[in-house]
Amino acid sequence: MHPIMEKKFKGTGVAIITPFHKHGTIDHGAMERMIEHTISNKVEYIVLMGTTGESATLSKDEKNALLNFTIETINHRVPLVVGIGGNNTQDIVDSITSKSFEGVDAILSVAPYYNKPQQLGIYYHYKHIATACPVPIIIYNVPGRTSVNISAETTLKLAHDFENIIGIKEASGNLTQCMQIIKNKPKNFLVISGDDILTLPLLALGADGVISVVANAFPLQFSEMVRLGLKGDFAKARQIHYQLSDFIETLFVDGSPAGIKAALEIMGLAPNNLRLPVVKVNKEVYIKLSAQIKTLTG
Repeated sequence: MHPIMEKKFKGTGVAIITPFHKHGTIDHGAMERMIEHTISNKVEYIVLMGTTGESATLSKDEKNALLNFTIETINHRVPLVVGIGGNNTQDIVDSITSKSFEGVDAILSVAPYYNKPQQLGIYYHYKHIATACPVPIIIYNVPGRTSVNISAETTLKLAHDFENIIGIKEASGNLTQCMQIIKNKPKNFLVISGDDILTLPLLALGADGVISVVANAFPLQFSEMVRLGLKGDFAKARQIHYQLSDFIETLFVDGSPAGIKAALEIMGLAPNNLRLPVVKVNKEVYIKLSAQIKTLTG
């Protein structure tokens, strides 16, 4: 991998929400606000249509329209990563080969869920994607959602075998596994935190950044924490980590992106509308988020 490519995705990527109107359609006005909010507050790149973007409940037409709108709005100011993944390998390959990647810098591709493939199946899944994909690929390990773990061995084999598999978003919560990858990976392969709360410890272990949920709400603070961690200034980074840690934990009490959408409504940034089967956070969590936001912004 070219070092310039590696530099593109060091730091903080925001797993941006997809805002909806009350009647369920995509709210492009709020989407534009969110893009401007995150770029002006110094995130390094934007990740569209990930878990936080409720990609599982977007139609194909909506995905295409949202992608075109986002490319136009970003206008090359920051790199754009797009979520293209699933549990039907051929379908993903077909989707990739029929797509224009103009304005897209990389894809984020989640581990195949539901099928519960063995490690060899996961390897071949990503091999087919890597062979078809014209832009770099970040693989995404999130066993809590997929019920399958991409082992360190499989990640490392993919990293060594395919030049365009440039990194992994690691959300296994398993620091030992992350350490194995960091220790044995090719030089420019990126290890990206997929858990906001574990980002600082992972940076201390040698990770390269985060794809973040909390950066939707507090992009300036969280991306600064990551930059401090990457520089090795852990005393200052820890201060920000502990300022945000209680808020981060509350964001996930009633599931994501329900928590972050409630927070963004409280902050006046985006409406609190979700698509079923995801529902809004309960009243107690909403009140707690309000109080925490008041403290953080006061």
